[in-house]
Amino acid sequence: MRNGDPRDKEKSTPETVSFPFDRMTVARFRETFPRARWSDQLQAWTVPGTTARRRIDLWLAAEADRRRPFEEERGRDAFEFEPILSPYLSVHERGFRIKTPFSRKVVEELRQIPFTRWNGEEKVWEVPYASYDDLQHRWQTIEEAARWCEPEERRKRAEARKGTEEEAKARRRALERRKRRLPVAGDDLPPLDRPLATASYGVVVFTEVTGELMDREEVAGAYPHAEEEHVWANWRLPTFEELINTWPARSGPGEEERHRGWWRASLEELRAARQKARPHEKRSR
Repeated sequence: MRNGDPRDKEKSTPETVSFPFDRMTVARFRETFPRARWSDQLQAWTVPGTTARRRIDLWLAAEADRRRPFEEERGRDAFEFEPILSPYLSVHERGFRIKTPFSRKVVEELRQIPFTRWNGEEKVWEVPYASYDDLQHRWQTIEEAARWCEPEERRKRAEARKGTEEEAKARRRALERRKRRLPVAGDDLPPLDRPLATASYGVVVFTEVTGELMDREEVAGAYPHAEEEHVWANWRLPTFEELINTWPARSGPGEEERHRGWWRASLEELRAARQKARPHEKRSR
């Protein structure tokens, strides 16, 4: 086995990677990343270390080269027979380059395509010819998400909302969200410092229960579940590491759990929160 990078000993958020299963590919992966662990929750391998993302990208590129002789030719033929025609996609010598406005949905879809890598220098995603079938299968979702995030489309939606009740509600929601508080049942308070699911803000970590009673008139419509006996609790967003280490609930929340304002997060809720937490943490480094 190869020795891992000594800098991997530094504390950092693990990176994830997934690829089509076969015994030899897994063996090569484990040889290169002896400290990698499989996560049933993420359905992906996690690799620790401050240089993990760069080393994963290099390994993915090498694996794409290994698959090239047959699968690249098949991908080229498939593209020639049924090409993707889009301003977001271009062809280069080793495959495809994809450049879109930032969209979490686009990132989520591309990460599911085998051997896709992010080219940080040119700010594009690179997909090998060998993965064309997977790219074609996900392309409609990718393109629709990219168009939705175009600056001009954002401007049109903002113009259409001006002066409407929808805009007023959106402003009230944004103002309330910035306060980072949530009403919870006073007789069933949430545990602090652990990720929990909520109807209003997704998965959060409660940091303090103030004990102050909620005024329903003050936040009318913002929290449909809340009643007069609910009190304010402050919250923050969970870190990616906290989300990874949270064990999911086996089923969704019941009526009683929704009434009190919080519940143990399901696997689907945790996955959605992880997708949001990863790009946020990378931008804050």
